[in-house]
Amino acid sequence: MERVLRIYELAYDPMFPVVCFDERPCFLIGDRVKILPCKPGSVKKEHYAYEKNGSANVLAMIEPLTGQRLVHVRRQRRAKEFTLFMENLAKQYPNAKKIRVVMDNLNTHSTSSFYKHLPADKAEWLARRFEFIYTPKGASWLNMIELEFSALSRQCLNRRIPTLNQLSHEVFSYFKERIEKKIKLSWQFTVWDARQKLNRHYSKVNPENIKLKI
Repeated sequence: MERVLRIYELAYDPMFPVVCFDERPCFLIGDRVKILPCKPGSVKKEHYAYEKNGSANVLAMIEPLTGQRLVHVRRQRRAKEFTLFMENLAKQYPNAKKIRVVMDNLNTHSTSSFYKHLPADKAEWLARRFEFIYTPKGASWLNMIELEFSALSRQCLNRRIPTLNQLSHEVFSYFKERIEKKIKLSWQFTVWDARQKLNRHYSKVNPENIKLKI
């Protein structure tokens, strides 16, 4: 946790950009009964019955200090999709010495995924472009991309979307607007805050840490 928080405290450095990445599953939901469109004095009405059209996966990253973003919408959630995303991410920072990526430790979120889908020399080159920084188990709230996914869920995905094409259109349009507006994220929770507010966890590791709480 403290490693993630220290990364967030770093000043902006184009040679070592800090980005936050994650994946969000989405269900494709269609209507069984035609909806009643909205009209003056009446809101749109939809029937309670719906049909499931499978699922999809939104892969996204944000660079909090600049508002730069990247998003993919894929049918599946595999090492292949992760590798393709990271290839595009590397192209987005061609001059960076190392791209620092904050993410969770899902089994596909490692450089081993590169070797499964790329020749060894290319996989090694891609792996050397990144420094992966993993959030602790059960602490996805430490990843700032979750703030972006929360906004996406409330402003874009809070309705029935029946097809992958429509989902892609909606998500890409949403992210395009956010990129154009250069909406940034400001993280306020510091290492000092963690040692105070989560002191009971520090004290379990070492009773001496109870002295950290003032």
